[in-house]
Amino acid sequence: MSQQMSRERGHGIGTTKPAIVTALALVFGGIGPAAAADPNEANNPLTPKITINFQDYYTSSFYGLPGKPDANSFLFRGLIPSKLGGVPQLFRFTLPINTVPTFSRTLSPSPNGHDTGVGDLTLMDLFVVPGKVEFGAGPLLVIPTATQKDTGQGRWQAGAAGVVVAPQSWGIIGGLATYQHSFDSDSRPAQSLLTVQPILNVNLPQQFYLRSSGTMNFDLENHTHYIPVGLGIGRIWELNETTTMNTFIEPQYTVAHKGAGAPKWQIFGGVNFQFALSGPTPLASEAVVKP
Repeated sequence: MSQQMSRERGHGIGTTKPAIVTALALVFGGIGPAAAADPNEANNPLTPKITINFQDYYTSSFYGLPGKPDANSFLFRGLIPSKLGGVPQLFRFTLPINTVPTFSRTLSPSPNGHDTGVGDLTLMDLFVVPGKVEFGAGPLLVIPTATQKDTGQGRWQAGAAGVVVAPQSWGIIGGLATYQHSFDSDSRPAQSLLTVQPILNVNLPQQFYLRSSGTMNFDLENHTHYIPVGLGIGRIWELNETTTMNTFIEPQYTVAHKGAGAPKWQIFGGVNFQFALSGPTPLASEAVVKP
């Protein structure tokens, strides 16, 4: 199996897509009229609100793999704002549940099933500089929490993450970059990964928005890469004065790749919840340019 799939979400494969199905139903069906929530605040990854995300990557096809294996990775993500030491920070975690394909041990391997397990836990601590253009940067740590060999890399990894976000009257433009490298002495293959994720959101009427967020993966250890481009739609729901729900669905197609195992078609979907902190949220008011 390829090393190329994003290390934060693992190289998950399977057929269960609960977050995608839920997001699709909510975007186009919903739970009633969408209240007037701020779409920029809901989509800004540096908004200082407690955030819980239920997201899913489904990969229907790959480049260079035998047979027709599919892939799924369910992501449980969270973000916790703080001012530890008087410095604005955002602590983010990602824990995937991956279903990976198994292949026959023959001269001509073919898919013969799937294994499912928890993947590796990724932690970030972003130090935030607010403003009309907002920046965040900080350390990244990957803990080998995978419950099966093929659902994680089996290596402790450390690195850094950086985010830049420029809210506009029409939406949001920005990007997220991460780098991680293994540092332990385990016998599993060494890891060195660079990811770059563009952030582009265009606000539409009725709390809908268009989005593009395909994550480019560069496996520096194996000299492989893949570059997906996505175009999706989402909708914001203000459930009450302190809680916002954000649903989205985004098909992604890989336009360039090197090496076998790169995803060809992916569907990224999710349901995100933001919970306002008690009292004012100065970072959000400074960073978000309202229409």
